[in-house]
Amino acid sequence: MRILVINGPNINMLGIREPDVYGTRDYNALLAFIKAAGDEAEAETECFQSNHEGAIVDTIQSAYGRFDGIVINPAAYTHTSIAILDALKAVGIPAVEVHLSDVSKREAFRQISYPGMAAVKTYMGLGFEGYRQAILYLAKNYGAACAAPRSK
Repeated sequence: MRILVINGPNINMLGIREPDVYGTRDYNALLAFIKAAGDEAEAETECFQSNHEGAIVDTIQSAYGRFDGIVINPAAYTHTSIAILDALKAVGIPAVEVHLSDVSKREAFRQISYPGMAAVKTYMGLGFEGYRQAILYLAKNYGAACAAPRSK
């Protein structure tokens, strides 16, 4: 199974940005954690991070026919991006939304998730563990899909 992990704006600033909210581990630690979670799930993971909405949309579109699942932390675009929602719906790849913090307990403007509307599941408030849970969920529930030939 191939899983694409997409991180949105400011996730590259982990360890620096609001450590009381996002923790003290940096982005490289997150990448290593994701790799280990993929290994545990017997899934190949590829990570992508961008601070640019269009680059995230392009990456989702390019995943079509190449990946069996998507783990996405849209970060601030969670609350604003219909474009990311539309891209996820367009490719039809099972997606799991992840948030390091529990956005349901944060500011009022964070209470809507556009990309989450296309997600099969959401994990929030678990820190890095949310990524592991998302990868394991996709492997368990959609892993058989990778056995079928995919067109490009």
